[in-house]
Amino acid sequence: MSRIAKKPVALPKGVELNAQAESISVKGPKGTLSIAKPADIQVSIEDGNALLSANDPARIALTGTLRAIVANMVHGVAHGFERKLELVGVGYRAAVQGKDLTLSLGYSHPVVFKAPEGITITAPTQTEVIVAGADKQLVGEVAAKIRGFRPPEPYKGKGVKYSDETIIRKEAKKA
Repeated sequence: MSRIAKKPVALPKGVELNAQAESISVKGPKGTLSIAKPADIQVSIEDGNALLSANDPARIALTGTLRAIVANMVHGVAHGFERKLELVGVGYRAAVQGKDLTLSLGYSHPVVFKAPEGITITAPTQTEVIVAGADKQLVGEVAAKIRGFRPPEPYKGKGVKYSDETIIRKEAKKA
């Protein structure tokens, strides 16, 4: 079995893991998440830890993947995930009205993005957007969609970028 699959998943206080024959659900203070589980992977809960195991040699790699997904689900319902985005450029602004994010990105029209269920979008300043939620995959997907409206360009660095992203700058053509 892989090294990752052998590691137990620690369940913090207030987090409840429930494994049925075909699904795994995790419930915590930030919400409830569930995922489909192959029938030949077993989940056992011992002293606040969840252990995954497989008897079929073809499912050993899948066990490590499922363990990583379950660990992300446990962290998400306990603490949550967030991605920070920055708007770089003159006149680039973000505002939140209800569950809608309105972006002014230099187009002739404002870009309106509706937040999916389970995701909260906040704009502490006009040039900063924070995407937060319990599902790591959904938080990353929503942040990538928002970044996709105006990806950063390499000459001036204008656009929507992740806060920890570094833009590799190019030098302009010389006459």
